[in-house]
Amino acid sequence: MSDFCTYAILLRKIEYGDHDYIITFLTRSRGKIAVIAKNAKKSVKRFSGALDLFSVNHIQCTFPKKNKEGLTILAQTDLENGFANIRYDVLKTTYACYWVELVYLWLEEGREQTRLYDLLYFVLDMLNRSDIKMEVLSLLFQIRFMGISGFSPNIESCEKCNTPVDDIHQKSVQFDFKEGKIICGNCLKKKSGSGYGMSVSKGTLKQLVWINSADIQRADRIKSSLFAIKEGEILLESFIPFHIGREFKSLNFLRRMRQEG
Repeated sequence: MSDFCTYAILLRKIEYGDHDYIITFLTRSRGKIAVIAKNAKKSVKRFSGALDLFSVNHIQCTFPKKNKEGLTILAQTDLENGFANIRYDVLKTTYACYWVELVYLWLEEGREQTRLYDLLYFVLDMLNRSDIKMEVLSLLFQIRFMGISGFSPNIESCEKCNTPVDDIHQKSVQFDFKEGKIICGNCLKKKSGSGYGMSVSKGTLKQLVWINSADIQRADRIKSSLFAIKEGEILLESFIPFHIGREFKSLNFLRRMRQEG
């Protein structure tokens, strides 16, 4: 295999020995990859400012010549965007950490994920520029992440009777976490058992549908009520961990920050 260069967003960095780091990137051309940055703790010139979480870099990598099973070697990085404005804000930083942790825990290595790379870059860039509310950006990232990941929930019509949300008479419906689908009040009465879910207003669901389907370049035009944002956060931040089967440290910290703030 030949050496390669690609654009990459840093998802995770852990210490390895006294001088090295093992770094996980989401790359635009190769999906998620793990590389070793040798002597990165001492080599300020080669990696200065480029190995921070969620930074965007142009990386050069080489394959080990002796140990063919060894980790790919990070030879050089050129910082493209460090998103400095995010790092000056604790709440923004926590949102960004949640997004990259979500990608890191879900994504398999070695599968090209150009759409996911572009989505993550977009929300980080918008967060850095403060063009869109961070809460709305998080809804946008999560709902579109689910679509890319293949487990997008059905929030447009009742799972049982196929009635569109607009035609459901009740003001709210039940969202079933296990099925990833909504159930109207009439069908809920006929449904046996008590699945794990929550009641969601039709207005919140319609807002999420619009966020998911609208042109992402027009995302700065999104207008959401405070209620829809809060309820949307509860829905997506409950469904995603339930579906993936993992807890997210950054999400737990984000929830504590909201409670305190």
